[in-house]
Amino acid sequence: MSNYRIFVEKHPEFQVEAKSLLGELNENLQLELKTLRLLNVYDLFGFTSELLEKSRYSVFGEIVTDSVTDSIDLDGAKYIAVEYLPGQFDQRAASAVDCVHLIEPSAQISIKSSKLLIVDADASEETLEKIRHYYINPVESRTKDLSKLADTEHAAVKPVPVLEGFRNMSGDDLKAYCKKMGLAMNADDLAEVVRYFSEEGRDPNETELRILDTYWSDHCRHTTFTTELESINVEDSFIKEDIDGTMSLYMKMRSETGRDKKGLNLMDMATIGAKYLRKHGLLDDLEVSEENNACSIFIDVDVDGETERWLLMFKNETHNHPTEIEPFGGAATCLGGAIRDPLSGRSYVYQ
Repeated sequence: MSNYRIFVEKHPEFQVEAKSLLGELNENLQLELKTLRLLNVYDLFGFTSELLEKSRYSVFGEIVTDSVTDSIDLDGAKYIAVEYLPGQFDQRAASAVDCVHLIEPSAQISIKSSKLLIVDADASEETLEKIRHYYINPVESRTKDLSKLADTEHAAVKPVPVLEGFRNMSGDDLKAYCKKMGLAMNADDLAEVVRYFSEEGRDPNETELRILDTYWSDHCRHTTFTTELESINVEDSFIKEDIDGTMSLYMKMRSETGRDKKGLNLMDMATIGAKYLRKHGLLDDLEVSEENNACSIFIDVDVDGETERWLLMFKNETHNHPTEIEPFGGAATCLGGAIRDPLSGRSYVYQ
């Protein structure tokens, strides 16, 4: 078994991503780059030469669109290599491993993927630094050292510290601690956590606090949607009359649906229409159950000439909490949620 590094680059006619990135860098960073080559780099561990050749153009590239080489001349070149941080999930590498196992199921292999950007040979260090800052997301990636080919690096595992003195905090200490730890919860929230651990008679460890902070977030608890609106004032404007009319209709619908004794909040505003229609018998095709992961309606479906009663589920989803620090990761979890929730209702997901 040996270790290899291969470089995959699109043929000129298919370099759509590279040309798009070149235009993006020039426009957004006000650069004047003339050329940009974009390569996928794979570090392969535990491969035989035979397995490498079998997978070269069946896993890592396509013979019509790609050039897959074992080396690249970087002498005098200006380039940036980017890899995932240790411990960060590498989707491209994981998919490549799965594909190689289709060729040789018993292969004990591992793969790392990275990107290589090669720009104009006369590009300045200042230009390269601008590209690094723009292209590398420090939350998930870092600059790669192409002189190394090793599979020994792993994310460092440190002992989880106990937050000594946590349960003794109060007052102004709480606000400062939220800022110091970068917590999503505020001082009042943290006071409740302090109270809990005081009753437990111990300080939490950092993992416990981070988990509580995550599940205390607006995304998980919908605190924005469910915050009680104690006073609603409509400012004077050209649409004030329309808004006042809508608010009057909303209050009337709350009364008719028996919700006028409950607190006002944005979630109630968003769902009052469906509750009103259902009360007046206009949603007879709506499935009512304890599973509220997607809107489900009954429909008649022709199955081989026979009419069957099926459930059609509609699902929309927000970006999840990583969006603020990693937009693409947030979008991915959004898609995951939109797929997951209809699946939980045992439906076939499409669109």
